[in-house]
Amino acid sequence: MLTIGDRFPSFRLSAVEGGPRGLDPRTAFTTLSDADDAGRWKLVFFWPKDFSLLCPTEILGFARLAGEFEARNTVLYGVSLDSELVHMHWRVHHQELRNLPFAMLSDVRRNLSRECGILDPVEGVPLRATFLVDPEGVIRHVSVHDLAVGRNPQETLRVLDALLTGELCGCNWQKGEETLKIR
Repeated sequence: MLTIGDRFPSFRLSAVEGGPRGLDPRTAFTTLSDADDAGRWKLVFFWPKDFSLLCPTEILGFARLAGEFEARNTVLYGVSLDSELVHMHWRVHHQELRNLPFAMLSDVRRNLSRECGILDPVEGVPLRATFLVDPEGVIRHVSVHDLAVGRNPQETLRVLDALLTGELCGCNWQKGEETLKIR
């Protein structure tokens, strides 16, 4: 599995746009790559499959914080192995996902999941992996959860805030608190 200090893999994937564009078949589909949003932080999070019970709770958790991530110059990319057509269908028919503000990327060939090292060997789906990637394409934070356990998007935001300070941040540090200083 890729870890801190590794370069996030290059990718070029079909996707469904966030926002209202992602609900209209004439405007919903696009292709996104690692070269898009150059110079920005990227939060890339994977879920196993669309149309499940647990996945939308996480997707909506990240969606509720999308403005907070945007304020920190961070773009969100949600990824699963489902096709862009399935992503759009899910958004259209799942009331809470209709207003999703970020793109849903399609890793149908499982190439990105495989390169990241996060494919579950039994189920063949991506684990619940979260990568914070700096503007130079280097992984600065990674967390991976069991398929049965949802993650905490607020914690991902807290880690991003800590990374953005460039300083030592203690346990449970929150934005606005003092960082640790060597005396």
